[in-house]
Amino acid sequence: MQRRQFIAASLAGFTFPALATAQAAGFQNWIAGFRGRARSAGITDRTLDAAFAGVQYLPDSIRRDRNQAEFVKPLGEYMATAASDARVQNGRAMLRQYANLLARIESTYGVPAHIVTAVWGMESNYGQRRGDTPLISTLATLAYDGRRGRFFEQQLVAALAILQRGDVAPRNMTGSWAGAMGHTQFIPTSYQAYAVDFTGDGRRDIWADDPSDALASTAAYLRRFSWRQGQPWGVEVLLPNGFDFNQTSRRSPAAWGQLGVRGVDGQVVPNYGEASLIVPTGANGPAFLIFSNYRVISRYNNAQAYIIGVGHLGDRIRGMGPLRRPWPAEARGLRRAERVELQQRLTAAGFSTGGADGKIGPNSRAAIRAYQRSRGLPADGYASLQLLQSLR
Repeated sequence: MQRRQFIAASLAGFTFPALATAQAAGFQNWIAGFRGRARSAGITDRTLDAAFAGVQYLPDSIRRDRNQAEFVKPLGEYMATAASDARVQNGRAMLRQYANLLARIESTYGVPAHIVTAVWGMESNYGQRRGDTPLISTLATLAYDGRRGRFFEQQLVAALAILQRGDVAPRNMTGSWAGAMGHTQFIPTSYQAYAVDFTGDGRRDIWADDPSDALASTAAYLRRFSWRQGQPWGVEVLLPNGFDFNQTSRRSPAAWGQLGVRGVDGQVVPNYGEASLIVPTGANGPAFLIFSNYRVISRYNNAQAYIIGVGHLGDRIRGMGPLRRPWPAEARGLRRAERVELQQRLTAAGFSTGGADGKIGPNSRAAIRAYQRSRGLPADGYASLQLLQSLR
């Protein structure tokens, strides 16, 4: 039974217990129909019977899926948690404790130990928060009644294939409310494609207390998306006074040096390959030259805050200090409706963004820079709450 039907039923006089009963009945009917689709995908009745024994509809998964707050936390506040002193210290402890394992993983896949450890820290606080929700129950719930039913049904089929292969027993297949699993929070389809059996026991066990398979799987994933050995994700840089933020094309560190861009040591950044310049919080915050490994990390999670979080946490874990330039104090980031409003107001003021979709891409940043120049402001192209307020 779909959500619209539940609403109609409640208006007809259903009590909450009756709605719960109807929900449960609808869930069981959905499972009965799903079994046929799963069989067509190669899942056996034996696997289905074992996986769905005791499966339950999980209202909390639906509640959390439908009420995810849009991410508007300031980047500085996010980074204070992502690379907190405790997380850095714990990461360094993990780097020492698993030095031999991480060295073997780095030798096999070419991904540095500090980056693998940073992903581990970001995803599960070094295995402390792997998730204890029964995975088949939450994926079935979200496939039946969630916003992205097709996606979660795909994940459910993949999870059943993992069980059928024997990598984990149904009782041990747990994860987050959204279906991410293990020390480094793979979704089932990513697990199928990239997880590895690093211990050689015949199972790709990312759930065990032993993190070997999980950490090696993370390295295998990053290598699959062309991690470049010897190249950092990014480097903090200092910009000269009056820097022209229209300089957006990729160029060598030497070419950036000719524009006055220097590392925090005052020297031209070493030649790690072509780099782009980003100023995530505008001219008042830190600036970075980012390299191709930045985009590799984005395959794990495409949020800029996450990518910088992994990169900077990894740098701190391997012994580097805090950023030279602190993150600016901000009220919060822009919500989607506010980004749309910003685009609309810029266009109305004569600075066309080429549409108002809430995505701050190259056209919007160019419009912001043009507006900023017209007001004598640093033309950094940053979509801030202050900028929106100046347009109102």
